[in-house]
Amino acid sequence: MQVSQETLRRGLVRPQVPVGGHVWEVHLNKRFIAASLAALAVAACGGNGSSGGSGGGQQLQIVGSSTVYPFTTAVSEQFQRANQGMSAIVESTGTGAGMKLFCAGVGDTFPDMTNASRRIKKSEFDDCAKNGVKTIIEVPVGIDGLALIEANNAPGFQLTTADVYKAVAANPFGKPNTAKTWKDVNASLPAVPIRVFGPPSTSGTRDSFAELILEKGCESDPAMKALKDSDKDKHKDLCTKVREDGAWVDAGENDNLLVQKVTQDPGAIGVLGYSFLEENTDKVRGIPLNGTAPTAETISSLTYPGARQVYLYAKGEHVNAVPGMKEFLAEYSRAWAKGGYLERRGLIPSPADVQAKAVQAATQLTPLNGAELK
Repeated sequence: MQVSQETLRRGLVRPQVPVGGHVWEVHLNKRFIAASLAALAVAACGGNGSSGGSGGGQQLQIVGSSTVYPFTTAVSEQFQRANQGMSAIVESTGTGAGMKLFCAGVGDTFPDMTNASRRIKKSEFDDCAKNGVKTIIEVPVGIDGLALIEANNAPGFQLTTADVYKAVAANPFGKPNTAKTWKDVNASLPAVPIRVFGPPSTSGTRDSFAELILEKGCESDPAMKALKDSDKDKHKDLCTKVREDGAWVDAGENDNLLVQKVTQDPGAIGVLGYSFLEENTDKVRGIPLNGTAPTAETISSLTYPGARQVYLYAKGEHVNAVPGMKEFLAEYSRAWAKGGYLERRGLIPSPADVQAKAVQAATQLTPLNGAELK
């Protein structure tokens, strides 16, 4: 027996794709290397079989959101228990970088799926199509909250979306940001230095923060709301560009590290997915926004300003070519129900009608119509 070149490429060679000025290269997977070496050893001894069977080389490649990563990892664990000989590599690259990798092409050197903490953009959908990724299956896997957090021994902030915008925007309402403390932003807030640890620009959490919180705060000014219709680019710049003077700190894609930074700096605020808040309530607590605290109930009902749908995207061109994709999607569709193991991991179930559509997409492999995207 010989291990096919295709099998080796799927486990050992990943694309080098430019993303935001960097070149991403997924590292070698030790489990796959061990399985491949074992297969080669069997071949040397005259063993029988084929590389396309149930050997250790059957791997799904999944990239994307750090927020969705723990949920997809949990599904991967269950998928591997239920499908002996199959495995899935889940890489946390951030939503934007994951989309770039996912849309780079079709074939065994490109990811099969990508996690996303926001919906795919029309520009990304078009890039996919240009590179041959013309059938995209969109699966809304549940609801997560974009939570603002502080250390348990912090002042106890009560903020509005306008407060947050005025504190971290580079040019709030068109003027350079000179605020040093939260009291400079709102006289009722404490004179605590503004330090906000948040996700980088490649993160879907950053995109959600801009859309759900910064834009809403910006549009508390009617002139800014009107600007969206007259000059969309200027509106985006004024409403979503963050400061670069140290008040806003890109904390990377590791949300557990962000929690540590906030706990080590009482008075600082963090921006991250709700599931990480729920896992660390012994260290941090949620900050109410517009009078509503981030809880499972307020996020599920979408009353908390930071509530958002999170997604998994699958490459239709790979579904019939890559063993395990259908089984993985089916496993995901069983995992997100109320009382399921993803809810115990912190994912909040979607409303019943959204879940029904998601199950249909995951099991019937319904392709996404890009005409409805922004």
